Amino acid sequence: MGLIAAGLILAFLLGLAMVITAGVFNLALTLFMAGLIGWAADLVVPGELPGGWIGAVLTGMIGGLLGRLILGELGPHLFGYHVIPAFVGAVIVALAAHLLVGNRTRRSFGR
Repeated sequence: MGLIAAGLILAFLLGLAMVITAGVFNLALTLFMAGLIGWAADLVVPGELPGGWIGAVLTGMIGGLLGRLILGELGPHLFGYHVIPAFVGAVIVALAAHLLVGNRTRRSFGR
């Protein structure tokens, strides 16, 4: 009886570890996709996003939400993001960041 209980506890703990690992992996893929979308929006918009890669991830996340509100579920869906609406939303967020922050992120030395 004790061996069966130990086996059930071990199976439960291994299952719990798999669920936690899958959740962390999905979070990492979602953040990676948000970073790619934010980076692509940064390439389209003149100037640089403030915050470096963290700014790109935040731009991708906020842009994904904004784009889905504006365009709905359009285009392919990768790692929690509908790519086309997320990109359009990220461009809007990057433009807003550029207008609010200005050109303070790019400095020309020698002028």
